[in-house]
Amino acid sequence: MKINLILSLLAALVWSCGSSSTRQSDTATASTDTISVGANNSHNARNSLDYEGTYTGILPCADCQGIETEIRLYAGNSFVKKTRYLGKNDPQVFETTGAFTWNKAGNTIILEGAEGANQYLVGENTLTQLDQQGNKVTSQLADRYVLKK
Repeated sequence: MKINLILSLLAALVWSCGSSSTRQSDTATASTDTISVGANNSHNARNSLDYEGTYTGILPCADCQGIETEIRLYAGNSFVKKTRYLGKNDPQVFETTGAFTWNKAGNTIILEGAEGANQYLVGENTLTQLDQQGNKVTSQLADRYVLKK
């Protein structure tokens, strides 16, 4: 009789430990799913940041001292981009106007009709120029690809 009681208690202990860890695991999974779903559907640069305005900076240049760049983003998804190559004999300002679109994630704009690099990661008062494939530059010059408001 003592053996039956001990086996019953042991079985109850094993069952409670197993179902407790299962419940914790299920709760963790549910929390993760809720967080990831919420993150995809709620806050992103497009709906959370005041991205309209003028961004300026000097971007790296392979054969000049830098590219003085100004990008103005307007309501209605239009833009004006002005560039000037520093250290060149011709101080001409190149201007491109057009519309920009957002990527699916709502964190990157694509300047339609702009030549060269035309994708920018939108941050708090910043635009970070991305490479031709839409990736952040990771070289030693990475911090020089940021335009500020």
